[in-house]
Amino acid sequence: MIDLVALRALAMVLRLGSFERAARELHVTPSAISQRVRALEDRLGCMLVVRASPAEATPEGARLYRHFLQIELLEADLREDLQPLAEVDPVGPRSIPIAVNADSLATWVVPALSDFHARTGDTVALQVDDQDHTREWLKNGTVVGAVTAAAEPVAGCRVDALGSMRYVAAVSPDFRARHFDGRSLAEGFRQAPMLVFNQKDLMQHRFLTQAAGQDCVPPQWWVPSTQGFLDAALAGLGWGLHPRPLVAGMLADGRLVDLCPGHSLTVTLYWQSWRLESARVKLLRECLWRASSAVLEAGA
Repeated sequence: MIDLVALRALAMVLRLGSFERAARELHVTPSAISQRVRALEDRLGCMLVVRASPAEATPEGARLYRHFLQIELLEADLREDLQPLAEVDPVGPRSIPIAVNADSLATWVVPALSDFHARTGDTVALQVDDQDHTREWLKNGTVVGAVTAAAEPVAGCRVDALGSMRYVAAVSPDFRARHFDGRSLAEGFRQAPMLVFNQKDLMQHRFLTQAAGQDCVPPQWWVPSTQGFLDAALAGLGWGLHPRPLVAGMLADGRLVDLCPGHSLTVTLYWQSWRLESARVKLLRECLWRASSAVLEAGA
């Protein structure tokens, strides 16, 4: 049987990114944390932690971390069931880790987390990534669930459809006048600056192919923040795809205009989570579904 004290030390190192922070969290010395992790590595015959800054899990370490997260969730359920009849390990899940995409975080995830916190008192640790890549966090065992564009389930996980997020090419009226008035759409797209979220963001290029029949290489602004992305559009720096729910009011009052009426890009989102009989995981799934259904389009 794996030593749970050592397993908790390993989990805290990976969760907090350093032996020193793990030591403060568990009220022991860094040397004690190091000894516990080393003893676990010696027993299992493999490295579990890459000693870097921040500390990272090896594939074996990630598997053990996932095991510990499952124990935490089940213990938290057990503690509620037995209170006040028994003393159960008081260290429950400090923060349930999940992965979400930035646009969902900006439009509907926060109300879901508020609902979850109000009903459990638990907090959630968010890993923010592109919707086409959030599932990788689930694959490597570092989160219990992910909002993702992937319908194919990760091994050991269930998939629940959330709905579809519609994106529109929203720009400031001045930007449209400067770059598109008197030009064809294709010509405008070739020379007008484009907003890109980060290296993983291919949505604008997909939209170019769909709306203008081309995938050109215009000047680009790299803005890795949903709010910054929106602010850049309002300032007339470039065009980009924005979640329709986020910009609907600005389109209505004229601060932004739809650059290509009739053209949009739709991303279907799913919630993938562990197949774990945990009341918390189930409740988190329900909170996410309820909040997403108020914003996303049905028919996923």
